[in-house]
Amino acid sequence: MSNRFNGFPPGKTRLIRLPAAFFTDLLPQIDDADELKLTLYCFWVLEQREGRYRYLRRADFESSLIPAPLDDPERMALALARAIRRETLLTATAESVNGLETLYFLNTANGRAAVHLIAEGHWQPGDAEHPVELLPEPPSIFRLYEENIGLITPLIADELREAAQTYPAAWIEKAIQIAVERNARNWRYVRAILERWEKEGKDDGPETGYRTAGGDSEAGRKRFTSGKYADIIQS
Repeated sequence: MSNRFNGFPPGKTRLIRLPAAFFTDLLPQIDDADELKLTLYCFWVLEQREGRYRYLRRADFESSLIPAPLDDPERMALALARAIRRETLLTATAESVNGLETLYFLNTANGRAAVHLIAEGHWQPGDAEHPVELLPEPPSIFRLYEENIGLITPLIADELREAAQTYPAAWIEKAIQIAVERNARNWRYVRAILERWEKEGKDDGPETGYRTAGGDSEAGRKRFTSGKYADIIQS
């Protein structure tokens, strides 16, 4: 098996954000390769989660997506212990249907707040039994498009692959759903929604699925049906 890296794919790629303090404060302290891999894996996983309080469960450290050599349980346990001892990761114990469960948070302001709230009994993770499934890219994006938008041309196939590398699977699914609800069944409209979410942030409002100024859903709809996007929704 070759150890050579074939390079990053062309076009837009999904980026994982790392705080500046990771490089200036944390990285100089880490002297173990397994701990470093584990720490980067945690950032990658949590970047794909949504919500204010993002956490990992023990099952996340037993995933098939764990990079080698952390797929060895003993090495994983040692790396996890190092990250906890260094306080890169904070832990809290919460009640679930299976009993007490340990949750792992990055040592960020929100992570520290979550640990405090759990300790005070003021917060419980609402999706502890339904964690986000981690996939390198959404396997159903082509099926979603064909079932809701239309036939896939070679050009559209390239666009879909690029979108799968750039946006979370949940965003793409929601954007296609909105396009169907607005009777705008074309990829340009779906892409416009995704680009707006990327630029302005995504909100999970029950009606619109995208952020609107002052929570006004009608104003939010007009953003897509007038001005820059008027020709898209009419097409």
